[in-house]
Amino acid sequence: MIGRALDADISFAWVAGDSVYGVGDLEMALRRTGKGFVLGVNANHWFYSWRPDVMWVAEAREIINTLPDEAWVRCSAGHGTKGERWYDWLYCPMADLHASEYADTLTGTWTRGLLVRRNPADGDLRYFITWCPQGTPLETLARVEGARWRIEEGFETAKNEFGLDHNETRSWHGWHRHVSLVMLAHAMMAAVRSQANVLALKKRPLPTRKSLSSGQFRKSVASS
Repeated sequence: MIGRALDADISFAWVAGDSVYGVGDLEMALRRTGKGFVLGVNANHWFYSWRPDVMWVAEAREIINTLPDEAWVRCSAGHGTKGERWYDWLYCPMADLHASEYADTLTGTWTRGLLVRRNPADGDLRYFITWCPQGTPLETLARVEGARWRIEEGFETAKNEFGLDHNETRSWHGWHRHVSLVMLAHAMMAAVRSQANVLALKKRPLPTRKSLSSGQFRKSVASS
């Protein structure tokens, strides 16, 4: 799944994607459009570092084996259905580059790096390649990667409830019309549901002292 994730701390759109989309051409295209990204890669993806302090030419899984346990940081990938989604993260900057070489709309130094997510429950590892302004906090990268969960959930809802994948179009225009209408309907229903939830909370009566007392009385009678 690939999609855009907006971060409140930085004034540009991020892109998050699974390893199925690969990197290379996609990575360069996103650089030229001035977007930061967190893209999934395989464990055997090769990283080339030309930082003056650390030089790496190795697979992602080999790089993390050379780093101490203290390099891992635990932080949340965002709020899920069961609360905060906590993971251990490892971030390795690989190269500092001038963003103006890729996009006229960007200035300053941007960093290409390796981000690794570890599940504390089973130790499962996921690897990502990143592109962001120099000095971007690890917490921001974790939130961007965690946004894939909300993006994927949105696409699943659009497919199951609104028929996003129910089309047999044979042209780009037909596909674009279908997808646009479905996503518009999805957005409208999400807005309606949000407003309905707010109204339901406002209409819900607050418990009074009398109702609490009667409830406690009924509970004590039932228990006896």
